[in-house]
Amino acid sequence: MDTLSPENRHKNMSHIRSKGTKPEKLIRSALWRAGFRYRICDKLYLGRPDIILPRYYAVIFINGCFWHAHEGCRYFVFPRSNKKFWKKKFERNKERDKKVIEHYKEECWRICVVWECAIRGKDSRQKIENVTEQIIQWLENPEESFLEISSVF
Repeated sequence: MDTLSPENRHKNMSHIRSKGTKPEKLIRSALWRAGFRYRICDKLYLGRPDIILPRYYAVIFINGCFWHAHEGCRYFVFPRSNKKFWKKKFERNKERDKKVIEHYKEECWRICVVWECAIRGKDSRQKIENVTEQIIQWLENPEESFLEISSVF
């Protein structure tokens, strides 16, 4: 059962944005400090990757564990109300993610997916540094075409 009234729930959900989220800003800021220059959420690119590094032919998606239904993650809890709607929504999101990743693989782009849980929680500054270091190593090694960073094993 939802603890908020439908009006309050609607208000809360309407304030959630799809770009410029805190995890995105943290990773972008760390990459900028490391000397990387990029584009953000460019609509010319399928799926509007959160970070686009044309020089490295690489895209980075920073996925929220809830919105992308990160299985096995403590930050993903299936909503108890309106289950049909949420099940359908999460399935559509996952299907779209698959299509977008396949598109970039076919176009020979390098893909990195960073899950919110990898940078959230205790010692988040250290986690962000670790994730940034992994991304930098991945960018500097052109042999690796796909990288997924998560705290779920």
